[in-house]
Amino acid sequence: MVHWIRTKYTDLVHDLDERGRRRWAAVEARSLGRGGIAAVAEATGMSDRTIRSGMRELESDDPLPPDRQRRAGGGRKRRKDEQPDLIGALDRLIDPMTRGEPTGPLRYTCKSTSTLATELVNQDFQVSPSTIGRLLKELGYSLQSNRKTREGKQHPDRNAQFEHINRRVMARHRRGEPAVSVDTKKKEPLGNLKNPGRSYRPHGKPVEVKMHDFPDPKLGKAVPYGVYDIGENQAGVSVGISHDTAEFAVAAIRRWWRKLGRNNYLKAKRLLITADSGGSNGPRNRLWKLKLQQFADETGLILEVCHYPPGTSKWNKIEHRLFCHITRNWQGEPLETFDIVVELIGNTRTSEGLEVHAWLDEATYQKGIKVTDDELAECLIKPNTFHGEWNYEIRPRP
Repeated sequence: MVHWIRTKYTDLVHDLDERGRRRWAAVEARSLGRGGIAAVAEATGMSDRTIRSGMRELESDDPLPPDRQRRAGGGRKRRKDEQPDLIGALDRLIDPMTRGEPTGPLRYTCKSTSTLATELVNQDFQVSPSTIGRLLKELGYSLQSNRKTREGKQHPDRNAQFEHINRRVMARHRRGEPAVSVDTKKKEPLGNLKNPGRSYRPHGKPVEVKMHDFPDPKLGKAVPYGVYDIGENQAGVSVGISHDTAEFAVAAIRRWWRKLGRNNYLKAKRLLITADSGGSNGPRNRLWKLKLQQFADETGLILEVCHYPPGTSKWNKIEHRLFCHITRNWQGEPLETFDIVVELIGNTRTSEGLEVHAWLDEATYQKGIKVTDDELAECLIKPNTFHGEWNYEIRPRP
């Protein structure tokens, strides 16, 4: 008999809700007579109390409304109702600093639902990780990552420098002369290494790469230096094979001018360069200024340089108008050779019309080159009246 009941229950259980299962079990038990409750409980795994509740519902003169599974107040009370102090204890564990408990037990611990549940059980509460998840949602908490918003100590003339750069860019555009944004993109180790992101491949056939991302000294690293033409929405990227030095940076600007710039600006007499305040193109880099002087001598251009204030490199236009698109274009593609890097950069395009050209710079640039005071004194550098350390002109020497 038990087997027969179990077979019927198995056939029906997926089509019944809680109320339907309870009432079906009650009907079966009542039809069996004496011992029916025990037989149905054994066959279905239900509690005998549940079956008796179903029998009382069948005999009641006040049936449940069709949209309810149980009467109001039925079922086990919620943990937060059984334990009034539970919510406060959980809130203090989540954010002890703002709750006045800077020495809380989980201040420096990963606050997963399992960890929080374990700590609360240690405090004599009865709670499970799933209940913790539900309570956190009720308290207004959600999983969130860090957000980069604080820029540290800001220079008092930070915004004024931004406005100055914008005015100088607009002035060059009005005169039909170039204004470029320059910077070095992150160095990329070459080899069959994992590249973040995904690309479409046949199902179950991802690109197989090495287990460990250890750089191979024999293959080297690609050093992309970009020159972004703000007015033309066009860029030239030199991919270096050695070091990111000021000499390499100016060589990239020179290559951009020879291949793209001078054809786009046939009558230009000035070139505006906007750059960060650090690295190979920093304002305190003597070699940067010396190499720019040599470039000005070669081309006859007056070079106007404007540096972004320290700590504001993310506002440099090349970051969000060029480099982010390059990263998206080569996502999921192992950068195995210099040729692959150049091809992927050169094929970067956007719906806004961005055009990118890329070249391989096979020259070797030495680090640690010193520029003497006499060499720097020979440069025709004219500081601007507004923050001359950030804004200056380099004129061609006779």
